Amino acid sequence: MTIKSLAFDAQQYLESQTGTTFKRGHIYELLAASLGFKSYASLCADHVFTHGSITSQRPAKHSDTVGRRCLELNYSPETALGVARVLPAHLSEREIGVIRIADLVAHLRYETHGVPAHDFDELDDEVDDEDEDSTFDPWFDRPIASPILLEGLTAAAEKGDANAHYALALIHAPSDDPFDEPSSGSEYWYNEGRNGRVLTGVEKEWADAYSAALHREGKYEHHLRAAGALGHEAALLEMAEQFGDPAFFEQRTTLSSSIDAAYVADLAEQLGRRQDAWRYWTMAAQHGDTEAMRELIEGYDRLNLQQCWTWFYLAKLLGTDLSKDEYRAINEDGSDYDDDVGGTAYVSGRDGVVLEPIDGDQTAAAQRAATTLYQAIKANYEG
Repeated sequence: MTIKSLAFDAQQYLESQTGTTFKRGHIYELLAASLGFKSYASLCADHVFTHGSITSQRPAKHSDTVGRRCLELNYSPETALGVARVLPAHLSEREIGVIRIADLVAHLRYETHGVPAHDFDELDDEVDDEDEDSTFDPWFDRPIASPILLEGLTAAAEKGDANAHYALALIHAPSDDPFDEPSSGSEYWYNEGRNGRVLTGVEKEWADAYSAALHREGKYEHHLRAAGALGHEAALLEMAEQFGDPAFFEQRTTLSSSIDAAYVADLAEQLGRRQDAWRYWTMAAQHGDTEAMRELIEGYDRLNLQQCWTWFYLAKLLGTDLSKDEYRAINEDGSDYDDDVGGTAYVSGRDGVVLEPIDGDQTAAAQRAATTLYQAIKANYEG
């Protein structure tokens, strides 16, 4: 289903139910009203239609909005009452909804990369705040990328919406599961076909599957880089991870709260950007990441003993004693050893941090600095 076919279907249905002729442009306005928006333009500003899949706004509770919009479009009160009665129910039966593009991205990041979805922003101010169904509950187990959703994302991306580009990239992202990727045999038959060999049967299926995968990968990279060119933070980081592209570190000077600073530090290390790595390990430590504190003590800050002791004291305030050895028994595959099962046990772990002592004034300064950082972390957590 496309947006155009949805509008045509709604127009035919309303005309048959009310005996009134509707302008096509008015149908789009009524569709938006059915989903809680004051206008079609406000819907398209940062939402897209969904069909039979994840949605953050359903039409079930917007009859009054539809009726008012119908009157604003100069239809009779009788027609307005009829439209308000039948259109939301019709759209609900057809499993039509909308979702904010930013919320779609959050869900796709979780599905694609396992990134936890943080609390979603409130819906658009023009959407009814009292709608209790603005959550991801209906039709949740269906495929997300319906034609109408892809059409909406493509239109938004063509207008320069970075989130829309990133959503399309995530939808077309290659699977992390190696069993989902084209096999070498598929690549062989794909190349044979390109070289002019006539393929039939399973050979053609393998070649076509490989071609489709290449096409998806091309769309993934295109939309990812387009989102990055528009400054999209997560897209820039994914470009660094997937393609070794340093654009994030060359363009960004801040980091949003939804991005793990330790992850960014690790990316910087992979790209050989030591100064950036130190900066983001420090940021992670300042936000309470004790593993980042260990990383700084053992590496980047090892020549600055007072700073190392600051991290040590901060970790202790957070309940972690970095001086303690951490060892455990494991099986050959790395899983925890079970005495009841028996077999060969291996030792895994690491030594505790060992720091050279510093004088009394430096110790006091390190403890004060650690306390200040701890209070900031605590205030941020409680806030």
